[in-house]
Amino acid sequence: GISLQESDRLGVRVEEAILSVPEVKSTVRRTGRAEQDEHAEGVHWAEIDVDFKPDGRAREIVLNEIREKIEAVGDVYVNLGQPISHRLDHLLSGVRAQIAIKVFGPDLGDLRRLGGEIQEAMKEIPGIVDLQTEPLVLVPQLKIAIDREASNQYGIRSGALAEDLEMALNGDTVAEFLENQRIYDLFMRLDDESRMSPEKIGETLVKFMPTGKGVRVDEVANVYQGTGPNLINREDMQRRIVVSANARGRDLGSLVAEIQKTIAEKIQMPEGYFIKLGGQFESQQQASRRIVWLGAISLVGIFLVLYMHFRSAMLSMQVMLNVPLALIGSLVAIYMTERVLSVATLIAFITLCGIATRNGILMISHYLHLMREENEKFDRAMVIRGTLERLVPVLMTASTAALALIPLLLSQGEPGKEILYPVAVVIVGGLVSSTLLDLIVTPVVFYAFGRQAIEKYLNLHPSNEQGEWK
Repeated sequence: GISLQESDRLGVRVEEAILSVPEVKSTVRRTGRAEQDEHAEGVHWAEIDVDFKPDGRAREIVLNEIREKIEAVGDVYVNLGQPISHRLDHLLSGVRAQIAIKVFGPDLGDLRRLGGEIQEAMKEIPGIVDLQTEPLVLVPQLKIAIDREASNQYGIRSGALAEDLEMALNGDTVAEFLENQRIYDLFMRLDDESRMSPEKIGETLVKFMPTGKGVRVDEVANVYQGTGPNLINREDMQRRIVVSANARGRDLGSLVAEIQKTIAEKIQMPEGYFIKLGGQFESQQQASRRIVWLGAISLVGIFLVLYMHFRSAMLSMQVMLNVPLALIGSLVAIYMTERVLSVATLIAFITLCGIATRNGILMISHYLHLMREENEKFDRAMVIRGTLERLVPVLMTASTAALALIPLLLSQGEPGKEILYPVAVVIVGGLVSSTLLDLIVTPVVFYAFGRQAIEKYLNLHPSNEQGEWK
């Protein structure tokens, strides 16, 4: 219900608060969006694009200071994010936030009450920022209640009367005309003076009787000033209100789990009302489930390829032992950096599986080469020799991949690196642990459990100089 002038004045104050942050270079504000826009909003809503200077403090520190300065302006709700992420969030859940708690029910008063209770309950949850409830307030309205009995006495259908009043007060395009090769709309409605007050509207004639008497609006309807909700949002044919929030310093999965637990403990839902969670969390859950299935398929595919090469399940499993060795380093790296599991980290885990198994293939293939081509025996000396001879190739292949990711690893907080940085963290951490542990674990496991598998392999693949291997 705020006017454009007041919204603009408040927007200027918010921009001044943002510009007081040393790292901010400039701001651009858009107040409201046109009705035909895909993301239409009223003048109560403003979007401010912020351009930063290239140097300065860490991104999280700057964003926290911007958030605090905007909230200090008062009478505003803040939601910090990137333009593309806001658009994606809006497409996913209709809300420009990572987490959207949607409350459905028939009565707007109860929806407002439940939204306020949920917001109060969520305030104490660590990791939640930009918490706000969708503004659903009563605003002044001019109401016209048609008296059906009175309108029937004058032969006026109530539906036709409502349509005529809508055209007279709000206006409508009734025709088009062509002039100088240009088409113009013919828009019709009452003049401003006839619409300026309930009394003036009540004096408007809506029909002439055969007797010549004119029927006025106040004779067939009650025109009065009242209140009504500023908006009524619906989803799946039901009224709803949204409590939205963003996450900071926590992964969405654990945060949403705590939100669900808090709401279940503190909020009593009346009959006919229910809650649905949406936003990035919903999309992340779907993507995570899909990635888990794809990851499992990838591991099965790696095992099948290894089995086709070695013709031994034991040797294939020994090669794939590098996967959990790599995950150790990845989890440690995540814990030492952002401590957040995301879709990007899950994708990096799958990528790491293929990179990690490569080191195991190098080691075990060389053991087989020594015994098959150089007539080495299966003993401790052969394992030590093969490990030392493959030390440099393993370190070279691992270090090459790790060094290529160092620039991404040093780009924490830089714009545009939000997805690439966690991928680099997972892969580099996994390469470090898998490479170091591979030089210890793989030789030990191979020497302890590989004799029977080696005998079977070499009997199936004897060298050119020897027959059956013993």
